[in-house]
Amino acid sequence: MLLTRKNGDAGRQSGRAGRFAAGLSESLARALPTMDRRAFLKRSGIGVGVGIAASQWQLVKKAQAADKPAEASGLKREVRRTVCSHCSVGCAVDAVVENGVWVRQEPVFDSPINLGGHCAKGAALREHGHGEHRLKYPMKLVNGKYQRISWDVALEEISQRLLAVRKDSGPDSVFFVGSSKHNNEQAQLLRKFVSFFGTNNCDHQARICHSTTVAGVANTWGYGAMTNSYNDMAFSKAVMYIGSNAAEAHPVSMVHMMHAKENGCKMIVVDPRFTRTAAKADQYVRIRSGSDIPYLYGMLYHIFKNGWEDKEYIHDRVYGMEAVREEVMKWTPEKVEEACGVPEAEVFKAAQTMALNKPSSVVWCMGQTQHSIGNAIVRASCILQLALGNVGKSGGGTNIFRGHDNVQGATDVGPNPDSLPGYYGLATGAWKHWCTVWGVDYEWVKGRFASQAMMEKSGTTVSRWVDAVLEKNELIDQDNNVRAMVFWGHAPNSQTRGLEMKKALDKLDTLVVIDPYPSATAAMAAMTVDGQELNPNRAVYLLPAATQFETSGSVTASNRSIQWREKVIEPLFESRTDHMIMYQLAEKLGFAKELVAKIKLVPGKGGMLEPEPESMLREINRGTWTIGYTGQTPERLKAHMRNMHKFDVKTLRCKEGRDEETGYDLSGDYFGLPWPCFGTAELKHPGSPNLYDTSRHVMDGGGNFRANFGVERDGVNLLAEDGSHSVGADITTGYPEFDHVLLKKLGWWDDLTEDEKKAAEGKNWKTDLSGGIQRVCLKVHGVHPYGNAKARAVVWNFPDPVPLHREPIFGTRPDLIAKYPTHDDKKAFWRMPTLYKTLQQKNVEAGLAEKFPIILSSGRLVEYEGGGEETRSNPWLAELQQENFVEINPQAAGARGIRNGDYVIVSTPTGARIKVRALVTQRVAPDTAWIPFHFSGWWQGKDMLEFYPEGAAPVVRGEAVNTATTYGYDAVTMMQETKTTICNIEKFTA
Repeated sequence: MLLTRKNGDAGRQSGRAGRFAAGLSESLARALPTMDRRAFLKRSGIGVGVGIAASQWQLVKKAQAADKPAEASGLKREVRRTVCSHCSVGCAVDAVVENGVWVRQEPVFDSPINLGGHCAKGAALREHGHGEHRLKYPMKLVNGKYQRISWDVALEEISQRLLAVRKDSGPDSVFFVGSSKHNNEQAQLLRKFVSFFGTNNCDHQARICHSTTVAGVANTWGYGAMTNSYNDMAFSKAVMYIGSNAAEAHPVSMVHMMHAKENGCKMIVVDPRFTRTAAKADQYVRIRSGSDIPYLYGMLYHIFKNGWEDKEYIHDRVYGMEAVREEVMKWTPEKVEEACGVPEAEVFKAAQTMALNKPSSVVWCMGQTQHSIGNAIVRASCILQLALGNVGKSGGGTNIFRGHDNVQGATDVGPNPDSLPGYYGLATGAWKHWCTVWGVDYEWVKGRFASQAMMEKSGTTVSRWVDAVLEKNELIDQDNNVRAMVFWGHAPNSQTRGLEMKKALDKLDTLVVIDPYPSATAAMAAMTVDGQELNPNRAVYLLPAATQFETSGSVTASNRSIQWREKVIEPLFESRTDHMIMYQLAEKLGFAKELVAKIKLVPGKGGMLEPEPESMLREINRGTWTIGYTGQTPERLKAHMRNMHKFDVKTLRCKEGRDEETGYDLSGDYFGLPWPCFGTAELKHPGSPNLYDTSRHVMDGGGNFRANFGVERDGVNLLAEDGSHSVGADITTGYPEFDHVLLKKLGWWDDLTEDEKKAAEGKNWKTDLSGGIQRVCLKVHGVHPYGNAKARAVVWNFPDPVPLHREPIFGTRPDLIAKYPTHDDKKAFWRMPTLYKTLQQKNVEAGLAEKFPIILSSGRLVEYEGGGEETRSNPWLAELQQENFVEINPQAAGARGIRNGDYVIVSTPTGARIKVRALVTQRVAPDTAWIPFHFSGWWQGKDMLEFYPEGAAPVVRGEAVNTATTYGYDAVTMMQETKTTICNIEKFTA
């Protein structure tokens, strides 16, 4: 427990420490609401422990009072509140810092999100404070070895090379890969940075984890995000996890699921693999990887057949369900079992559980998203919830668990190739809106691009940067190929087609890696391989970025709550904050003045200037009206972090309370002001805990489906029916989104102030920078500024308006490929030619299913995160999982003479042959194998240690599964198909 006071903040810290004994038992009681506090303490024996702890605390206080060692020795002790930098749950951490050194950490028991819990990764965060395996200073690759250089030399050489590429080949010949580890402020600044460089060729990790979710869900009902929260699952009567192994990927989230189970919630897990999450389930359903739609339609078949659908809800709030029903009823139990391998009784049982135990929720992760039909799969899950009437209900919704700590925020406001911050898109109006917010001239920004057409054309994606380098120039939809790559906090081993990636790295003119850890990029770039064609003029640079514990800023959890991190320590070694590096590079590139036109500069490391995080957040607040990032000011977020104990652990709401430091009234706020938090901070919108909830007033966090797709389609109404509206709305039927014209027609224009009228003239709810339109809608008339429409079960702008099952590009079932073939090829898709049917048919004709008869999938371990370079560099985590492995069924292993623990070779149609240990287990079926994706540092059996910068290699190295994964991309978002490829496995022989 944390027994340390913050210097200079005695009142605040004594409040925390003084609550220790009573607060522990209170937190435990809040965390275990199924019994009262006294009963829990009696049953668990905690009462004795608390008494001991309380007495020890008194002893500690007496010892400190008598000895005063900190004061006597001049020791400066502080406690900094931060947020775990791994997954998206948003666990709070108190970091104890003595004389600038991070000496220990404590979980925050007051946090309504993690309730004092941590997983292995969260418990090992303090290692950032030492970071012996980190990149310590700028380096350059010289004659195959990394050599130390100065920051001045690095910035000068990098900027000159980027400017040379820009001059010779145009700005689109540089690709910037951002990071889901950047805080919101850095993510938005990077999108601005890339825009001022003159390209939309930028992206980040969300492309390869949840891009299909964002597109599929947003096009169904308005916003592409988790509808409810981890905490809200306490109100669920049934939960189905499909393609989610939360016990390992989001461990602390399982606390809330376990509380729900204690209250009688039924838990279903649908997965090709029996996971640790499945071990907690009431029903486990094993499906063939990629067959989610047949399974979900099998459930809907029984729901429709038995009349379990919510007919009133569908009539009032859903468009196109009849068309879906027609497709669903084609999926008879026999066809479902043929496609996904699940007997009718199992499908019926799951359908019955979800339909008769409402509200029921669906959870999914990358098991659903990483497919060439990922967009259709996630929409099928949405349709299931719409049919049951579960969306917009507490305990219901689609609880989409994001991966990285700020992948939600980076998606919301960061470097997306198809949109400016806030999902504004790339049309002229969007650019003019953000130019106004940024304080720059639109014509100047337009002049930075090759043309206005390229300015308004989506860039290519991180999943296809390899092809942007290697593809024939005449086949790509931009003037020249990509010649320079900037990896700004991204792990390349998270991407497919590793063999071709190595070729692309070798062909580049310039490669820049900006990261606290050198990442696999550094080793792959330096590595020599047989048949290598290396660009003799290539230059490779490594720049040490600070971690998120060496700066401050906001981070958005999966449930859309935003938390503020305090700066724990100063940047270690020669590292600099990401926003300082952006500003310094902008100085060299010639647009520093424009980059910070509306942002305050403050002294950073060594007195060097850097953008102030609070000022950067206020810029986000000024511009991001679409998704309601306008109300979460630094002051409100900091007040929430100081007063976590005042928020309810189920509803996330503060019933009453004030922040002692500022006097801010927290009453009514939901923790972290989950977006949308509409209007200005003065409006005091409380945030939206559950999206589309018509049972609440809009100023109480309520809402309805977004009117983002027009008012009718082929003569059919797209707006909500009469009587379907949020509580207290002045308009009691469906209505379109608001602009200045609609306000005037309704006679509401005069509800604006004179200043608001000037700002709102010619604007809509998304571009009115005064917030007047939103204020009048929400506070005066109780209506939603984005309108009140029906969700779309039919998405007519997608390749398959009704979700259809299609077999993967590389599959083991030619018989099913014949019945359910993939899409036709695309010539210019995100600037790249993209193969579908021709490649799938070629694979069938080549008999690949016989040569590679095992489905290969991948996923997470609890010990590591993402590409793994950071967590595998942590000695405490490295001790827990020291080698990569492949899970193989005993039947498949026996047929190949493989025993548990043997080294094996996993080969795929790419020609890759990766060497891993065999873990013989019935977790996977005989036709399936599974490999964690966190490893890198080996290359087809060879340790790459010699190619890392000296002293900066991870403790644990191993084969990257994506060295071997195959080609395949979602037909909407270019998501890579990593969950379903094919392989063979054989025993390794030296």
